[in-house]
Amino acid sequence: MRSSSFYYFCAFLLVLLTSRCAPSKMTVVGPQDPNVAYMGRVGKPSPQAAELYWSGTSVKLNFSGTAVQARLKDNTGKSFYNVILDGDSVRVIQADTALKLYSLASGLKPGKHTIELFKRTEWDKGTTTFYGFEVASKVLPPDLPKKRKIEFYGNSITAGYAVHDYSGKDSWEGTNTNNYLSYAALAARHFNADYSCICKSGIGITVSWERWIMPEIYDRLNPADPASKWDFAQGPAPDVVVINLLQNDSWIVNLPNNQEYKRRFGDTKPTEEFIITAYQNFVKRIRGKYPNAHIIAALGNMDIAREGSPWPDYVQKAVAGLNDAKVYTHFMPYKNTPGHPRVEEQQAMAQSLIQFIEKTIQW
Repeated sequence: MRSSSFYYFCAFLLVLLTSRCAPSKMTVVGPQDPNVAYMGRVGKPSPQAAELYWSGTSVKLNFSGTAVQARLKDNTGKSFYNVILDGDSVRVIQADTALKLYSLASGLKPGKHTIELFKRTEWDKGTTTFYGFEVASKVLPPDLPKKRKIEFYGNSITAGYAVHDYSGKDSWEGTNTNNYLSYAALAARHFNADYSCICKSGIGITVSWERWIMPEIYDRLNPADPASKWDFAQGPAPDVVVINLLQNDSWIVNLPNNQEYKRRFGDTKPTEEFIITAYQNFVKRIRGKYPNAHIIAALGNMDIAREGSPWPDYVQKAVAGLNDAKVYTHFMPYKNTPGHPRVEEQQAMAQSLIQFIEKTIQW
């Protein structure tokens, strides 16, 4: 028989190991806590909840401790988030349709840390309700507001559609789409700018593959709800606005049997003048919301930017007709590969845009 001292030792060891593995007492941080920082258009329907719709929206917290969790619920279960720990994208989580508490990081070294949830998928894939963080220690004040802000209006290119799909299928499924690696998000991080992204795959200015065009949703908080309006006076206005649209228009205007073509144009193909005027009107709407912003009318990098395309000329004529010294054109080089831009091509777009901004705009 083994001595009683052996059993006492085993019991002591079990208690010690259990205490080391047990999580520390967690501090609950509600979604409306002033230490929680949001980026992009975020809905706040109640003190207990915040809603994330658009690509690139994020929620961020500074804390001192060894672990952090988040409580989430998604309306479809198809929304994916990058978990950004101390500035590095460390993992991806998929928000479930059931309310769950997700472990974002654990076993961290004691001291200050930053956690951010960044929505990589588009609004039509799901709306996520955020119910707050839980941290193992104490909450720290948020970072000072960024000195710059940049806002994007775009389609699938700006959304980062299928950036990780190298199979040739050009699919959005699962984690293929990643707004965090879009040229838009890359450029915003380069300038350490607050980032807002209003985008939707398939959308255009005059016609889209689906129901809505950008002039109909650009001013929404919840993009799926026509009655949900964004307060443009909320927070600082962007210093720079980038509009990268018309790629989808350029295809659909040549498809007279397309359902949306028929709904928008009937039996008459839109003229060059019609397209130019529609583009001007959208830029005027943005100017009306942001009187002092620098506005970049961009194109690229799919076939709308190829040599011989008439669309860059349409945009140049539209901008010239506006007679606005703070509206510019910038056309990113045609990628000349099938499908949507992959990671490396998004990086090339970002570099093109960054160089243009650095050369052209003082902000």
